Order: sequence, then structure tokens, then C-alpha cells
Amino acid sequence: MEARARSGAGRNLGAGNPPEWAGRDVRQNRKGGTRESMAIIKAPLKQPKSVTIQARVEESVKMQLDQYAKFIDSTPSYVITEALKVLFKRDDEFKAWLGQHAKEQNPEQNQGGALTKTA
Repeated sequence: MEARARSGAGRNLGAGNPPEWAGRDVRQNRKGGTRESMAIIKAPLKQPKSVTIQARVEESVKMQLDQYAKFIDSTPSYVITEALKVLFKRDDEFKAWLGQHAKEQNPEQNQGGALTKTA
């Protein structure tokens, strides 16, 4: 059935009716079938202002980071930024803590004890 849907068999595919899978990233799965790519982090639309940070990670994490960036056709920096945004958005305990400490923090203080530099 999937092959029929992809080939357009049994459908009227006139100039104004592209197939439903057109424009999607379709990949082959391990069982030989196909699936639509559903990356959790999407490629960037534009580049916001950024800062440079230094961090040490395990070698295997670095390798997976590079592979994920390649998978979504982006950069490791973008993957890190978006992964942290997801973390901050989903961690309710952190949001509560941040709400309590946001008024105490001076924006010009060293952020989180890490060295930062505006890019």
C-alpha cells in the first residue's frame, strides 16, 4: 500500500495535486520500508546573536553531536542551543527555581560560572 501511495497509483495527480509525500524527507528504515524523517531539532531559519562557551563532553557525546548536526544539516552549536532550549522548557523544577532567583541575578554577572564571549 505504501508503494502505491508513493507512486500515485489510483490517484489523480494533476498539476495542482502533488502527492501527499511530496516535499517530505522520506528515509528507508531497517526493515526495508520507508518512514518520514521526524528530527526533534529542526534546522535554523535565521542566526540570532550568539556567545561562545567552552565545555568538556565525553568523546561519544561529541561524535553523536556531530552526527545529529549532519542529520539535520546544521551545526553542532545549533544542536546544543536547541537541545538546551528544550531542556529549559520541559524542566518544571528548573522553571520554578529560575522564577525565584531571576530577580536576584544581575544580567551583567558571569552567567552560570562559565566563561562567555559575545560572538
